[in-house]
Amino acid sequence: MTPQEIILAHKEHLFPSIFHFFAEPLLLTHAKNQYVWDAEGKQYLDFLCGIVTVSVGHANDHVNARLKEQIDKLQHVSTLFVNEPQARLASKLAAISPGGQLTKSFFTNSGSEANEAAILTARCYTGSTEIIALRHGYHGRGSLGMALNGQQQWHQTMPPQPGIVHAHNAYCYRCPFGLKYPDCEVRCATDMKALIETSTSGRVAGFIAEPIQGIGGFITPPKEYFKITADIVRQHGGLFIADEVQTAWGRTGTWFGIEHWGVVPDIITSAKGLGNGFPVAVTMAKPAVADGLKGLTISTFGGGPIATTAASAVIEFIEQNMLMENAVTQGDYLRQQLLALQERHPIIGDVRGMGLMQAVELVTDRKTKEPANLATARILEACREEGLLLGKGGLHGNVFRITPPLNIGRADIDEFVVKFGRALDRETAS
Repeated sequence: MTPQEIILAHKEHLFPSIFHFFAEPLLLTHAKNQYVWDAEGKQYLDFLCGIVTVSVGHANDHVNARLKEQIDKLQHVSTLFVNEPQARLASKLAAISPGGQLTKSFFTNSGSEANEAAILTARCYTGSTEIIALRHGYHGRGSLGMALNGQQQWHQTMPPQPGIVHAHNAYCYRCPFGLKYPDCEVRCATDMKALIETSTSGRVAGFIAEPIQGIGGFITPPKEYFKITADIVRQHGGLFIADEVQTAWGRTGTWFGIEHWGVVPDIITSAKGLGNGFPVAVTMAKPAVADGLKGLTISTFGGGPIATTAASAVIEFIEQNMLMENAVTQGDYLRQQLLALQERHPIIGDVRGMGLMQAVELVTDRKTKEPANLATARILEACREEGLLLGKGGLHGNVFRITPPLNIGRADIDEFVVKFGRALDRETAS
């Protein structure tokens, strides 16, 4: 197919709800490590990585070698049969889980499925049905996931579901109470008690939250937030579910993002970077919690030999190449470069994130903090012209999400800074 035929077929035969970042769709044809190429042969530095998914680089040689070995041995069996790749991965996840406490796993294909399994498990274990999610959060595209999402545009036309309420998130840059950290005494967290007492039956099944809110724009809570909220939820009979679809697998410098907050969740969900592009997701739980799911269940593709082989290879590669340490080192360097750009460009209102999960929020004025959503769209187009791919998010679409592969080096970051800086300069000059 020619590029024109591909784009036409996409337009005519795929759901129109599938959207693209750019005014003219970008057709990618191949990729390697930190770069992707389009149909015209143009090279792009990929600091989006398939929405925080290509964790160890495109077409990673180590991961692909493991896959080639497995694909000729056993490709598919379903959860009705035991297979070694699934058992090996589950054992490894138990060993690296926070505190070694979440030792039971259920494998699926996507973060949406993993979150559905987590909510079902929490409801079965507690005997309650009510769930607390966070404003600005994102948990999937199924009907339950959309109900949990804390952004209107990710609800589609689905009405709110009974039994789901949304707590305040820790958006310090735009504090919902108009306060300043740390003088605020983390009001957004302590408000959880009032939410439960006024908007629920008083006995909840669980609280689901991303340690760093992904589509929300990498909103990063202060260190006290999850200790306070998890304690309050547990006092009211609920479990704490950490949605680690984007924050796990070394992205923030630890296996799981929640480890930075010193809290051990009852359930963890994850996907994306675990497979480096292969569809694999997991719901991990403490044994007693997993045992609460009494009924029979099945997953046709969950835990399949190919996907779990890819996941184990990703974890091996991260360990062997000390990529969590690299995420800290290169993440600190990236953060300093972003702060330097902020000094030069008043449109950058906030810089936030952890490790190689950084974001800049754009505003028209730093005093009013009016979201610069139109400028963000223009700068994104300019980044494309510069040969740079970034993510976009935030409630108002005014946040750039920066998530390069975990094995990038300083030279990659320097290249990013030059390209991103030129795109910002274009907006300033216009």
